[in-house]
Amino acid sequence: MFISLSLYWPITVGYLLSGAASAMAQKSVTIQNDDPLVYFHGRWDSSPGTWWGGSGFKLNVKNLESLTLNLGPHTTAPLTSVGVSLDYDEFITANISQGSNVIPIPVSFKTDSEKKTTVVRVNVEGWQNNRMNLESITLNQGALLVPYIPSELAFQFIGDSLSAGQFLPQGVDQAWPFLIGEAFKAEHIVIAQPGAALSDIVSFGNEHGVSYQFFRTEDTGYFDTTDHNFTTPWNFARDRPAATHVVIHIGANDAAQNVTDVEFVQVYTDFVTRLRTIYRHQPIFVFTPWGWPNPDGTFGQYFEGQYQKIVDLRHANGDENVFLVNTTGWVSYADVFPENQHPTVLGHERIASKFQTWLENWGLKPESRWTNL
Repeated sequence: MFISLSLYWPITVGYLLSGAASAMAQKSVTIQNDDPLVYFHGRWDSSPGTWWGGSGFKLNVKNLESLTLNLGPHTTAPLTSVGVSLDYDEFITANISQGSNVIPIPVSFKTDSEKKTTVVRVNVEGWQNNRMNLESITLNQGALLVPYIPSELAFQFIGDSLSAGQFLPQGVDQAWPFLIGEAFKAEHIVIAQPGAALSDIVSFGNEHGVSYQFFRTEDTGYFDTTDHNFTTPWNFARDRPAATHVVIHIGANDAAQNVTDVEFVQVYTDFVTRLRTIYRHQPIFVFTPWGWPNPDGTFGQYFEGQYQKIVDLRHANGDENVFLVNTTGWVSYADVFPENQHPTVLGHERIASKFQTWLENWGLKPESRWTNL
């Protein structure tokens, strides 16, 4: 559910310090954006600025009482929406912009003498208008940044609008990949772009397909940005930790652009072959489409039987660690927005529940606890 911070927490984001508050700020702790204890996740450029929905950072803080994000000119104007979670609680939306943005810390989350640290997680929600240009972080006097210890379980999700959370109030934070990461108490990165095909073709405003863009820092919105309109190769060594499991759900936009079955199988197998240069031994899960549900109970399908061929080809080449996830029946017309057939919030929750069951039956169990608690 979307909840405004100004309603849920007692201080408004973007509240400017003045008077006595300014005097207190002079005694505050400033964390620069190159501090090694700031745990970045997702895709960030050198400014540093976010690309792709779900990119952000994590902090582990002793004696946390206040938090301010100081953002630079590459931040989306007039604002970008981020999800904020404290101690692995639900993500609450904050609208932030260039300048100083106070992130309210409810009294119930403030560190007391019996509580060691507070974990802060911040990520951009949107698949567009999602640039957060982090210059520094201001904490209260006496706060101390300590190492964030990542989970040993890490998901890499790859997809399109059906994974990016398009049309959801909180974007990717309510999408099934994000929910799976949370359910398994794992690190998770979602590289998904609405409208993009897997094939490297122009599709619904995307200049490139995911088979190209996945290997770049910037998402496909790079073409319309004011600070630059080029792409930068992504250094996968920056993914901390490296993904332990890779999940792919893509193909709807290839079908919409009339990519043939033969062409799709070829581009998909080539893509997995290239993924294997990065994820050499990790399980790769290939989703079949759940289709486009219709009111009469029928489904619009695409590339029927082709995903099985892709998996079979990998097996024939000796790669037995690629698995087909048959999503038939996972989504009904009641689970989608009638106007666009994309899953609703409840629809994404149902998909996440189905996939969690599938993964547990496959043999993957959620972590017993969050690492830093």
